[in-house]
Amino acid sequence: MNIRRFFRRAPWERTTTALIGIGLAMLMQPWSLDAFSYSFVVLLAGVVGYSVAGKLPVGD
Repeated sequence: MNIRRFFRRAPWERTTTALIGIGLAMLMQPWSLDAFSYSFVVLLAGVVGYSVAGKLPVGD
């Protein structure tokens, strides 16, 4: 596997956007205190990942 192909912007942006959405869903749900407790960590990881993914090359 080529390293340049692995570090393309589009798949990482999609993944981190999904992570942000999951974090928001975890934050707004009223059923599970465990999910609510980890929601900020998941949301923060998604935002940091999206910031890093924005610096990656666009790719082929």
